[in-house]
Amino acid sequence: MTFTNEDNLAINTIRVLAADTVFKSNSGHPGAPMGCAPMAHLIFSRFMNYNPKNAKWANRDRFVLSNGHACALQYIMLHLMGYDTTMDDLKSFRQLNSKTPGHPESHMTTGIEVTTGPLGQGFANAVGFAIGEAHMAATFNKPGFELFDNYTFMITGDGCLQEGVSCEAASLAGHLQLGKLIALYDDNHITIDGNTEVSFTEDVRKRFESYGWHVIVVEDGNNDLEAIAKAIEEAKKVTDKPTLIKVFTTIGFGSLLQGTEKVHGAPLKAEDIAQMKRTFGFDSEESFVVPQSVYDLYHSKAAKGAALNQEWDALVEKYTTEYPELASELKRRLNKELPQGWADALPRFTPADKPIATRKLSEAVLNKVADILPELMIGSADLTGSNLTRWKTAVDFQPESTKVGTYAGRYLRYGVREHGMAAIMNGLDAYGGIIPGGATFLNFISYASGAVRLSALSGHRVLYIMTHDSIGLGEDGPTHQPIETMAMIRATPNLVDLRPADGNETSGAYLFAISAANRPSVLALTRQDLPQLEGSSVEKTLFGGYVLQEVEGADVTLIGTGSEVSLAVDAAKLLAAEGIKARIVSMPSTTLFDEQSSKYKRSVLIDGVPAVSIEAMTTFGWNRYAHESLGIDTFGASGPFKEVYRHFGLVPDIVATKVQKIVEYYKGQGHVPSLVRNF
Repeated sequence: MTFTNEDNLAINTIRVLAADTVFKSNSGHPGAPMGCAPMAHLIFSRFMNYNPKNAKWANRDRFVLSNGHACALQYIMLHLMGYDTTMDDLKSFRQLNSKTPGHPESHMTTGIEVTTGPLGQGFANAVGFAIGEAHMAATFNKPGFELFDNYTFMITGDGCLQEGVSCEAASLAGHLQLGKLIALYDDNHITIDGNTEVSFTEDVRKRFESYGWHVIVVEDGNNDLEAIAKAIEEAKKVTDKPTLIKVFTTIGFGSLLQGTEKVHGAPLKAEDIAQMKRTFGFDSEESFVVPQSVYDLYHSKAAKGAALNQEWDALVEKYTTEYPELASELKRRLNKELPQGWADALPRFTPADKPIATRKLSEAVLNKVADILPELMIGSADLTGSNLTRWKTAVDFQPESTKVGTYAGRYLRYGVREHGMAAIMNGLDAYGGIIPGGATFLNFISYASGAVRLSALSGHRVLYIMTHDSIGLGEDGPTHQPIETMAMIRATPNLVDLRPADGNETSGAYLFAISAANRPSVLALTRQDLPQLEGSSVEKTLFGGYVLQEVEGADVTLIGTGSEVSLAVDAAKLLAAEGIKARIVSMPSTTLFDEQSSKYKRSVLIDGVPAVSIEAMTTFGWNRYAHESLGIDTFGASGPFKEVYRHFGLVPDIVATKVQKIVEYYKGQGHVPSLVRNF
């Protein structure tokens, strides 16, 4: 591979643009873009296949900037390549409502594959991309029809490699032998606190080799384009291991402060930028300048990508003739369309059916729909036997060499890696054609909350199948019993809480979660058996809250979620014996209930009747739906689950006694405040 002065001009253009972009906004991180300019130039001018005119071409190479604070680099590259990021967008960097926000956000900027910024997340997303490519290739490729053969390129930094989520994902990637994953590690020895010698002195090469990665070292990432290019070429030839290319760079290359933390998170001084421009052959009086030859270089590569896109489209048309059923399936999945009538397979129940734990009911749903929905890729963080997420016909996603599965398999063994699992699933959804789901105990979604938050922010359809959802798990005690967890989930914008009370609501939870193309869902499922309830409904679950049992002249409304709905039903029977009429509301999702009309909400939470919430978790947040709340505002306790429930007063007789006093109180007050006014 030969290099010319045009390559150096392009690299220096990137460096100068990075300085100008951050300087104009008076905010941002110029140092990493300036140091990473050579590797970014080579990735996008020599190796990546992309088409700015069709940014979602299914077989495009993927690029992830894991160290998202360096996003000026990515915006500059998008502009140079011909995406719809204009020079005016670069000048609006980090400004309100611009397409160039302070960290890359996939829902805002065309060409950004995943939202990054929290360090390490992008690394794990890239692993998800690589899993997605391997799976889609194994599922759809046929001899002469290599529909999926793209690479995933990633730039990552010291901070990303220190975060635990990247370690989890890297370990799994090595096990899975993801040979089309290539990470370029910007090893500039600088973090916010200064030189990495103060906190990060491990041998990264040895660590990644122990993970099962192929590791290459480039000693001069500032100038040695040939070494970087050869490293990428070598990485592409290693098909049974992901590759880490450790590139030594100088942060803020060209600045008077290069190599120091002072160029990490603040704009350069005007005089520093001027001297840098002179050094690189630019006019120090001009800003935001791109020589036409630099545009031509990247547009030429983009044109080659467009031609490859056309060839791929033609290949798909031939594939459609040869394999019409597979082609139809592929197009459906890429368009995020679900098979017609798939929901008809969801199990339905009557009160005559036996009590079953909702985690077991979840398993029943997966057994019914998994073969109808081949886009489902479900997994567990080493709790398959407890989460019950592996359906009868499932095949593990594993390298053929392991002899325990294939890349066409759809069941992922994530190992004890909750955070990595969640972030990888974001990458799987972003890859396209896949609906990912991952499981652990509800309490341990807290381990994954950084990635769960990005699921919600980015609008990823991810199913979080969380079992052992309350003190009902019993003997494992307070370390495992979620108390505040659902409140955190309900407080997260665009994240949907689903805590079903029985079989119909479990089917309804899956109906919503699978149908919601741009929202993640958390299914909170019980360990203990629950009865099938009179009045429960698959369809009504979609309203978030509904009247399970109505009575004329009600004295009180009991609101329950999950396992506490049947508790409310039993308490209502005891109250009826005391002459107190209780209507029952099941609220599997406060989030979905909030999205209903005021008229509907008033029909559920009727005026003039006190409402009492019952949930074996914190009472925090329930004042929006109930006048009084029965719950747990301490941590849990270890013991047989029925004893633990009684210990916390969440049994029918104690609940009925408390509700009776609440009814008497509000009768004495002579007024019951409206609830719906708070919505």
